[in-house]
Amino acid sequence: MKSMHHSADKKSKLAARLRRIEGQVGGIIRMVESERYCVDILTQIDAVRAALHKAEEEILRDHVSHCVAGALASGDPLAGRDKIDELVAAIARMTR
Repeated sequence: MKSMHHSADKKSKLAARLRRIEGQVGGIIRMVESERYCVDILTQIDAVRAALHKAEEEILRDHVSHCVAGALASGDPLAGRDKIDELVAAIARMTR
């Protein structure tokens, strides 16, 4: 399994996005601990889910652009099929 191929700038932005999500989750924990209104907590959970989905899309785009495209361009039919199978499985997990 290869690592992400983001440029340093993209990696930095993705890490910042994930740190913001981490902060949002911390905020949800504090909301639960202080017995905030359930609908407000649910709203924040939905915001975290949307933010995670956006991060997931970025990583998926990078994977398709580099790993999958590279395997297909390699001319090795087995490598291409393996990457496509891996991609389909990842998307299936994402859409559960």
